[in-house]
Amino acid sequence: MRSIFRNVIAVVAGFVAASAVMMAVECVNGQILYPELGKQAAGVTDRQKIKEIMASAPIGAFLVVLFGWGLGSFAGGYLATLISQKPPGRPALVLAGLLTLAGVANNLMLSPPLWFWIPSLIVFLPATYLGARLVPKKGPIQET
Repeated sequence: MRSIFRNVIAVVAGFVAASAVMMAVECVNGQILYPELGKQAAGVTDRQKIKEIMASAPIGAFLVVLFGWGLGSFAGGYLATLISQKPPGRPALVLAGLLTLAGVANNLMLSPPLWFWIPSLIVFLPATYLGARLVPKKGPIQET
């Protein structure tokens, strides 16, 4: 039971860490790298206006978002594996699945260009797994 609780906490903490990193990178994207795009999108809730903004956004802005999603996934996978004290794979795989679902939801809400869908679906799993693999081993990891 303790192991299940630890795994749940690990996935939740990984998701929070991943989300925080992604939001930080997206803030940098909209306020420093592409400030005019950030100003244009501030407070917009109309779906048609969001589609127009997304259609006019430069490719670089989307690439920064993908970078942030990868960096966040990496950090989340690292933290989830560190907390769970399990071999890479279990909590990181669950986290990658949740992040992928969140990415799909984001894409459905914001309607990015079609080319963005493929890398945005691919980025989460390898980045999360890489973060999980880089957790230093402190000794034999106990399988439960």
